[in-house]
Amino acid sequence: MFKISLTDSSELEKLYEIEKNTNPSPWSKKNFYSSFEVGHKSLVCKKDKKIIGFIIFSIVNRECHLLSIAVVRKFQRSGAGTILIESMIRQSKVLGAKKIFLEVRSKNKKAISFYKKFNFETDAIRANYYTGKTPDDAILMSLNIG
Repeated sequence: MFKISLTDSSELEKLYEIEKNTNPSPWSKKNFYSSFEVGHKSLVCKKDKKIIGFIIFSIVNRECHLLSIAVVRKFQRSGAGTILIESMIRQSKVLGAKKIFLEVRSKNKKAISFYKKFNFETDAIRANYYTGKTPDDAILMSLNIG
């Protein structure tokens, strides 16, 4: 069904299209590409050899920061996000991380519910974290993995 692999640089344009079409406040193209230049990790999810989602994360010391996850709308709620999160958790453990952190929009109830399914816990709220056309607070969540 789904295949997870490391992101290849030739796939970045497709990933950025998914980012723009799914994120209410997408990263700028420059920020998106520079994320890979600075060494952030990324996995892609494919169905029938077509990219349908991705996850970007960074490992610093023993902590993983989930920076972005996106799945093409047509494939949301199909299990693609689940396999991306599970793969990132496994990769993070292999790379020595003990805890995963993330920020999520306070109004994004579907995403909050999704993260809670993996036992992420709410740690704090960062007021006015998201700016732009759809400003929002960020809920900081974490998961102990080690």
